[in-house]
Amino acid sequence: MNKLYFSSFIIFCSAVLCAESITFQEEVRVITSKPEYRMVTTRVPFQECWDEQIEVRYQPQPSNDGSSGVAGAVIGGIAGGILGHQVGGGSGKTAATVGGAVIGTLVGKNIGEQNSNNYAPAPNYRTERRCTTRYEEKSSEKFIGYKNIANYKNQTIIKYSDQPLEFIRLNINVSY
Repeated sequence: MNKLYFSSFIIFCSAVLCAESITFQEEVRVITSKPEYRMVTTRVPFQECWDEQIEVRYQPQPSNDGSSGVAGAVIGGIAGGILGHQVGGGSGKTAATVGGAVIGTLVGKNIGEQNSNNYAPAPNYRTERRCTTRYEEKSSEKFIGYKNIANYKNQTIIKYSDQPLEFIRLNINVSY
């Protein structure tokens, strides 16, 4: 019985070691060939533009000559002197006049400088062009190729190509 197992094992191993394979080509006739399309969506950019009015304010340069401060100081000094002269009495009248003139000069100078710096001209406008990019989506059918269908030994074979085919070539590998 051991001889039977041993000889079977030898025959099996020799069959495995001597296994071969054969490769050949076969042509199968195409049954149907249909054009195939796919829906493709593309985004096309375009520009959308408009004109916009922009307010422009120009700040005046502060006057470096100090003329408005001097004019304010002179007017303030005169007004302060008159008011001080009216308020004071007797020997204090002179002191009140001088004090009013000094205070009026300082106040007048400050008011004159503030008024010259607070001048605001009317606003001007300029036109600026503004643009933005938007996208428009377009869908279309795109040709992908022909779907060629054939049958080989009860199996459906599908091959895509740029043109309709009459035959589909198959590489068949048989191992034994």
